[in-house]
Amino acid sequence: MRKLLLLLQTGLLLAGLLLLACIWLQRQALQQPLQISGEYLLDVSPGATPGGLLNRLETEQVLTGAFWLRQYWRFNLDEISLHSGEYRLLKGMTARDLLSLWQRAEVVQYSVAFIEGWNFRQLRAALAQQEKLEQTLTELSDQQVMAAVGWPDAHPEGWFFPDTYKYVRGMRDVDLLEQAARRQQQVLAEEWQERAPDLPYSDPYEALIMASLIEKETGVGAEREQISGVFVRRLRLNMLLQTDPTVIYGLGERYKGNLTRANLREASAYNTYLNPGLPPTPIALAGREAIHAALHPADGESLYFVARGDGSHVFSKTLSEHNKAVREYQLKRRADYRSSPAPKSTKETQ
Repeated sequence: MRKLLLLLQTGLLLAGLLLLACIWLQRQALQQPLQISGEYLLDVSPGATPGGLLNRLETEQVLTGAFWLRQYWRFNLDEISLHSGEYRLLKGMTARDLLSLWQRAEVVQYSVAFIEGWNFRQLRAALAQQEKLEQTLTELSDQQVMAAVGWPDAHPEGWFFPDTYKYVRGMRDVDLLEQAARRQQQVLAEEWQERAPDLPYSDPYEALIMASLIEKETGVGAEREQISGVFVRRLRLNMLLQTDPTVIYGLGERYKGNLTRANLREASAYNTYLNPGLPPTPIALAGREAIHAALHPADGESLYFVARGDGSHVFSKTLSEHNKAVREYQLKRRADYRSSPAPKSTKETQ
């Protein structure tokens, strides 16, 4: 009986020592610093498992004790899903820090900005420059892109909300376009519900077209409603809108920065010097402020405006007043003349 008790005590002691050894080894594995000299981006593909990644990191000599780390995850974090993407590992981080990143799904995020006033060609170029996105649209035509987004019969211009969009490695370019399209639909619907009465638009799309004109004419927030007021009054009076950005849009890549009188006489569906009413589609990305302005034009009597050269405009009631402003601000242009504020850089919008 004594021998049996002694064996039992010895077994319990050995089991306790073994347990303590396991705890110590696991703690050592968790506390070990990762063997990296600087930033290390760990790419976790869809379907990857913590165990497989730990084995890979041990093979790459980033850490040791993968067995103990796998057991820690299994018994403590097994109910947590491992998100795909990139994880940024930094010098000085421990294996516990790595598991904590996985636990929090703290994947590296990137961003791309769609800028107010951009056309669809510029938007596509910005998407194509995103190396971390899976590029699925680069070889498609504009209409094929719209079909991929789910709008096969829609003209692409203006249907994507200008904003900064976050993404992680492995996302597709079409995923971001779908986000931007849904956002634009939502914003347009919200603003349409709160629109002013008696506007000369038959549907929200015409308001979006107007918003794009406002977006291209001014970047000065205080002027948007005034610009809208001028255009709305001209529509009501059956006056031609005569806005240069529509002509420029119609020229497409032929426009080289100088709008000529010949351009103003050139037949085009977008030439508002020749065609009454709104152009057939938006001409640019329009933000919420421009959409709001299109649906809330400022009261007044002005029917004309001309750029001062600093981004702002002079508004006139009569043609004679307008011609005087044109002589003052257009015919005597200063060296740094601009018809609108300087465009924001991508860095400024992120």
